[in-house]
Amino acid sequence: MTQKPYDYCIIGAGIIGLTIAHKLLDRHPSARLIVIDKETGPAQHQTGRNSGVIHAGVYYTPGSLKATLCRKGVPTITDFCTKHQVAFEQCGKLIVAVDKDEAARLNGLYERGLQNGIQVQRISGAQMAEIEPAIKGVSAILSPTTGIVDYAGICHKLVDLLTAQGVTFQFGTVVTDLRELSDETIIETSQGVIKTAQLIVCAGLQADRLADMMGLADDFRILPFRGEYFRLAEKHNAIVNHLIYPVPKPGLPFLGVHLTKMVGGYTTVGPNAVLSLGREDYHRSFFQPSDTWRTISYPGFWKLINRFKSAGVSELKRSLSKAAYMKEVHRYCTAISVEDLQPYRTGIRAQAVDLQGNMIDDFLIKKTARSVHICNAPSPAATSAFAIADHLFETGQL
Repeated sequence: MTQKPYDYCIIGAGIIGLTIAHKLLDRHPSARLIVIDKETGPAQHQTGRNSGVIHAGVYYTPGSLKATLCRKGVPTITDFCTKHQVAFEQCGKLIVAVDKDEAARLNGLYERGLQNGIQVQRISGAQMAEIEPAIKGVSAILSPTTGIVDYAGICHKLVDLLTAQGVTFQFGTVVTDLRELSDETIIETSQGVIKTAQLIVCAGLQADRLADMMGLADDFRILPFRGEYFRLAEKHNAIVNHLIYPVPKPGLPFLGVHLTKMVGGYTTVGPNAVLSLGREDYHRSFFQPSDTWRTISYPGFWKLINRFKSAGVSELKRSLSKAAYMKEVHRYCTAISVEDLQPYRTGIRAQAVDLQGNMIDDFLIKKTARSVHICNAPSPAATSAFAIADHLFETGQL
């Protein structure tokens, strides 16, 4: 007997896939929905391996999807966590300038925050010394609505809620091919064939591969950037009261090595951003030839590397040397030593790059008649997840 097609199939059980499923059931409570993922459970990649920060939206280009959906996403995240008792705290963030040049760039961030409708406050060096005694700098911006959260906890709660609503979860399921027909989409997997009226792909590090299966990835490719974190020694659990970020370097989408309070009561430092040979190379021991070839065979990769040669070498140094890593931290905090750095999980950022070697800055969503692909969703995608789901409905993409 042929199984009846699902109304919706979502590929990817990270926070974006699960929030879309949550919003789908709100709008279509009787829909037949299946969520599949190649891992054994939810939030195994970017969602469960990031800084755990609720971003307010200070940095992003005014009018961009990132700026708009991040601002909308903050209250949806905090409301969900409050309702379902998931750990979070809006502890605020300081973006710290350590010299006059950075202070000048900080003014631009302050103006951008105002344009984005974000609460921002200028902080003098003297004020910073009072509220963050371990941090040194000439000035800072305070973003009071920035927070910390257990994103994996949100995902596990969503799985519980969706399961109770009748959603089918199929983990350990690798997608091998996608075919779109006039009335349905065929998903071929390691566990058999799944048919659905509407497909939603939230595949993160594998987003371009799945988009390729439907002819949607001619103009971008996912490049993986490993972000290495350390947990600070227990004596530094309360070293900061806010999240501490450096002023971002011009032209780079990464926010620099920062100090992050965690909801578990400890503090982490990181991440750097070094190109990874494997898309899931969390331990620098996994070499996947197909990943490496997919990177080096892409013309945009070489253009990107040529543009950021100096930055790439610096990031590699910090990856290979704790002393070099700590040099970045010592620019704003000298109370931490190399001996204070303890092992912590590594993350890998899925960054879409175009054919000209430009890192695609905004969220990238592509659509066919029977599918929607979230092709580029780096930070602040976790913060924006509920808002991204709403955006798909509001714009008629779902």
